[in-house]
Amino acid sequence: MFQVFTRRTAIDSTPTGNPPLDRQEPKAARPKIGLALGGGAARGWAHIGVIKALVANGVVPDIITGTSMGALVGGVWAAGKLDELEAWTRGINKRRILGLMDFRLGGAGLISGGRLAELLLKNLGPLSIEDLPVRFAAIATEVGTGHEIWLTQGNLTHAMRASYAMPGIFSPVKVAGRWLMDGALVNPIPVSAARALGARVVIAVNLHAEIFGRGTVIQNHGLEEEMSPQPVPVEVRDSRLGSMFRIDRLIRRQFFGEPNDGPRGISSVMVDAFNITQDRIARSRLAGDPPDVMISPKLGRIGLFEFQQATRAIQLGEEAAERALGELSDAVTALG
Repeated sequence: MFQVFTRRTAIDSTPTGNPPLDRQEPKAARPKIGLALGGGAARGWAHIGVIKALVANGVVPDIITGTSMGALVGGVWAAGKLDELEAWTRGINKRRILGLMDFRLGGAGLISGGRLAELLLKNLGPLSIEDLPVRFAAIATEVGTGHEIWLTQGNLTHAMRASYAMPGIFSPVKVAGRWLMDGALVNPIPVSAARALGARVVIAVNLHAEIFGRGTVIQNHGLEEEMSPQPVPVEVRDSRLGSMFRIDRLIRRQFFGEPNDGPRGISSVMVDAFNITQDRIARSRLAGDPPDVMISPKLGRIGLFEFQQATRAIQLGEEAAERALGELSDAVTALG
């Protein structure tokens, strides 16, 4: 069963004062490294490149915490399946993405999430978080109370699914009697969780740094004459069952928008609003508990639903991680 991670106070039985020199433990080769992976929909594929670059340069995290797509990519890496995930992402297109979206009407979300969960279960099996070679936590938010839930035990796939259950898009997931949704509502880049799990050096990956910048205030906007809004055309066709909406085109408009800067669907607007809120929360939390190293891939040209741009996102993640290697080396030396 999943359990909520709670920080416990350990009773230190070591006598006060420095122990004799011949009884001191040898200094560890390096401090424990934690990797906190933020959310960002399709931009989350950049986490693959970040992890690959870090590991290739000898930086193997001891602790990994993730929110939303960060939980998915981080959990897959912890399970030893990152290469398989990368190969799959590089081959996806819009058609395959739509094939994973099991749309439904009248539910708590536009997508039930069952097909994606089945895909994860097929590749990861009944793997438990306790069986991972590193400490792992997926961050989720409890529906109704707003509690921040750290999923550190139980089925890995269920934990990841709860963490990426974006409100209005994916249905909430029930875990151990609690209905959970996307952790980005409370902890978009879980630095605090990585520290609580024992990380001495925390590397954070922010997928929104380039998109939102500093979130400035634009004053005196709207003085120019604006054109009257035009109605959005909806294509219908007649049949014996009555008029039917071209559902395929409506779905594409909802999630991928229209070409040439046309009208965006309500789903895209919801996700944009969600990510703006997530960005503001992340800034506030990071100001109070900043990471030792921040990695910020330049993902401004990748849309939230452009999952087919995985190759580009992975490359940008690798480049961002490589730029941070010098700063990371300094942090490890200083905190070691």
